Amino acid sequence: MKMEFNRQNAELALKEASKSNPGAWTDHSRYVAEACKHIALHCGHLSANQAYLYGLLHDIGRYAGVTSERHLIDGYRFCMERGWEKAAQICISHAFMIQDMDTSIGEFDVSEPDYLFIKEFVANVVYDDYDRLVQLCDSLAMPTGFCLLEKRFVDVTIRYGVHPATIGRWKKILEIKAMFEKKMGYSVYSLLPGIVENSFR
Repeated sequence: MKMEFNRQNAELALKEASKSNPGAWTDHSRYVAEACKHIALHCGHLSANQAYLYGLLHDIGRYAGVTSERHLIDGYRFCMERGWEKAAQICISHAFMIQDMDTSIGEFDVSEPDYLFIKEFVANVVYDDYDRLVQLCDSLAMPTGFCLLEKRFVDVTIRYGVHPATIGRWKKILEIKAMFEKKMGYSVYSLLPGIVENSFR
């Protein structure tokens, strides 16, 4: 069922998803969306509204329950059913700042056909700055608010464990942060309200 890709429909989708699987992921998604919007506002080539929606929906696959990497394909299908192709792409791409399936830190709790689909998708998809923005903002947002990247890195590593790709993933996010800061002429941190208080609480 095709639906217009707008804030009303995206907010409704997240609201409904949070009812089917309540959890901290919805607050995290809202902060990712806000971070995307704040940064996009200072990047002339990005739409702050589009960036907000991509951030809001990046984890929408969690509507289906408590899963690991299955939320990637569930989110992809959820968005594709509505005709939201770029949002669908970001449901998968946000987890692969390095375009290599082997750099995933989660468990592939999916069928073999879904595993092969994600693997091929990640290998061949072309990232743009919306993909990179959500990858960055996913690491700037806790469910309680914005935070320093390092705080989120530790939070994720405590939950998922140390993986051979962990350091490489951190380095890639730091590269993306530097890229956006060069484009904007601002520190990313200077754009996110409450980041100091939330990082040190």
